[in-house]
Amino acid sequence: MPNDHHFSDFINEVSIQTKMENVWGYTCGSWRNCTEETIQSFLAQCLDYNIDPHFCMSWVEQHLEQIPNWTDVSETALGWLNQHTSTSSAISFSVQDLS
Repeated sequence: MPNDHHFSDFINEVSIQTKMENVWGYTCGSWRNCTEETIQSFLAQCLDYNIDPHFCMSWVEQHLEQIPNWTDVSETALGWLNQHTSTSSAISFSVQDLS
């Protein structure tokens, strides 16, 4: 069936979203508990579970109005992303890298 491929992509997306939300629940628990310390833990756990930390941070940013001290939390997150990802963007490989 031609639509099976799209459904598979959807299931994988939902799965990643669910994993990320589970990590959020474990590391932060709520938007009010999102601090400089917990955001670093959240991003590290996302990376450990092979979830793109930039994707995760984008999701968190959608809720910035619910996060106390957002300015410090976002600065801490940006610093973490800069230290743990390639040029602060998702890590990617090219064919040249593999040769």
